[in-house]
Order: sequence, then structure tokens, then C-alpha cells
Amino acid sequence: MDKVRWGLLSTAHINRRLIPAIRASRRGSLEAVASRSPESAQAYAKHWEIPQAFGSYEDMLQSGAIDAVYIGLPNHLHAEWSIRALQAGVHVLCEKPFAITLEQVDVMIAASRANKRCLAEAFMYLHHPQTRIAADWVRSGRLGEITLVRSTFNFSLHEPQNVRMIPEYGGGSLWDVGVYPVSLSQFILGEPPAWVFGSQWLGSTQVDEIFGGQMGYSSGRLAQISCSFRTPSYALAEVFGTEGRLELRRPFLGMDDGRRHMTFYSPDGDKREVPVPKQELYSGEVEDMQAAILDGKPNALSLEETRKHILTVLALKESASSGQPVFVNESFTKP
Repeated sequence: MDKVRWGLLSTAHINRRLIPAIRASRRGSLEAVASRSPESAQAYAKHWEIPQAFGSYEDMLQSGAIDAVYIGLPNHLHAEWSIRALQAGVHVLCEKPFAITLEQVDVMIAASRANKRCLAEAFMYLHHPQTRIAADWVRSGRLGEITLVRSTFNFSLHEPQNVRMIPEYGGGSLWDVGVYPVSLSQFILGEPPAWVFGSQWLGSTQVDEIFGGQMGYSSGRLAQISCSFRTPSYALAEVFGTEGRLELRRPFLGMDDGRRHMTFYSPDGDKREVPVPKQELYSGEVEDMQAAILDGKPNALSLEETRKHILTVLALKESASSGQPVFVNESFTKP
């Protein structure tokens, strides 16, 4: 196999980001889409010029027409359909969050190993040059000793019927956009936190529409995250060190339209722009998955790291519910 045949499992809005990324890839081709009805699948396939349409998810997985699937379903369905795809012999790129319980994560990982198929969480920004350059600055010591990572991701949502507003669907701002700052903190600091303290504001449907958290890491390092459904679209990340500060503008957002910048602020107050090569935000995760499938290369984001992401989010949610800080372990004990 020298090219990965991709299928889209659902007609989710997020697909519009994956479709051009797959089509721009030299080693991938978009072959199929599945929906819950033949009519929906056929209309979607016609609009996006996708060769094959399937009226059920299972039909596409069993068809032999695809090698890999992108799963952009609501959060509570990620685990079920990832496992079904893996059992059908199909590689899986699953949209974040990977799952909403640790039990689901563990079954997904077991299914990947048992069926010898690649499985990865789709955190597109981790593959972008902006994020990779920031990590290089941290690893090389150019910022000195890292003391704080601070990041936020917000957008406005005013639709109570939206799946993001339904608790049993894994709704809430933390699961939807807060997972980005959480994962960035762990990527930059190289480990999960030892403890977390979370705070939330619940809206009318009882999901967190505003969430803030502080996380404590080894050597006294801290991370602060925030997310919201009640603020205009905004994303920013900052990495503070003893030798300066790095600011990442729009790290998690949209098209590479020239507004994604990075600035270094020196201890004496000077600032300079850090060049960031342009790259379509979603292309990196597609290329990463294809390298894993075709070349046997490990995914840039390991399943162990993904498990730590989910554990940290669950700890933040437990802390916000209890009003107490908690240790990041599977029992969420209080300090």
C-alpha cells in the first residue's frame, strides 16, 4: 500500500477541515463518507465530490473501500465507533476528546493493539510549526527554567440544543475547547500535572459554559487554563521562563490566514517576532497518521499521552464539582 484510502464517519461540520487536508496529501485519498441514512450520505458525497457514500457507519467499515477513518462524531460516540472501526481492521483518527471516561480509553487502546491498527487522537495544533517551534525553544533552554504555561480557548455558543450543551453527550466547554489548553500544558511541560484545581460556571443545561483551572507540576511549575462558550472567539497561549516569555497567538484556531504569530519578550522588555512557517492547521495530523500506517512510524501523540490528557480533564471536572483541589490519579484523592 502506497496510499491511504480515507473514509469520513459522519457528515459532521468539522469534516470541512479534514477534506482539503486529505486531498492536499500526496499519500492519501478521500474515498468514502458514511451517514445515518443513504440520502444524507449521497447528498454529502455529491456536494464534496466523494466517490462512495454509505447509508450506515457499519456498512462503510465493512466495505473494504477504506484503510483509515476519521471520526468526528459527538464526544460520547467516539469510543464506540473507534472500537468498531478497529475491530473491522480500519485505522482510526479520532477527533478530540478521545473519550469521556478512562474505561473507554483503555478499551480503545486494547482494541488498537489486539487488531494491530493505528489509533490516534486528533489534536491538529500539536503538528503545526508554531507549536513545534515553541517546544524547541523550551527543550533547548532558550526560555530558561519554565515557570508557567497559560492558555485559553473561547467561542460563543447560544444554542441549548447543540450537542455541546448536552451533559450525557460529553458536553461543556472543557471537553470541547478546554482540552486544547490542557494538552498544550502537558506537551510544553512534558508530563501530566501532580494536582489540579478547577472552577466552573454551569449554564441552563448543566454543562460548564465557563471553566478555569490551575495545574501544579514538578519543580513548582504551574499551568493555568480557561475556556468558555460565552466569549467571542479567542485563543492565546503564553510560556513563561526565567529568560523570557513566548506568546502564541491563535494557536488552536482555523485557517493559516497570516494571523497566527509568535512573539518573544526578553527579560529587559524587548520583543521580536519569531518566524512561523505557514501550514494548513489540519494537514499535520493527516500526514502523521499516514506515516504511522504506511511507514510504521509512531504517532507524534502517543496513546499513553492521550490517556493522561483524559485523566487530567476528569481530575479538573472532579475538582470543579467538589470545590477542592485533587491529585491527578485514578482515585482523585484530595491533597
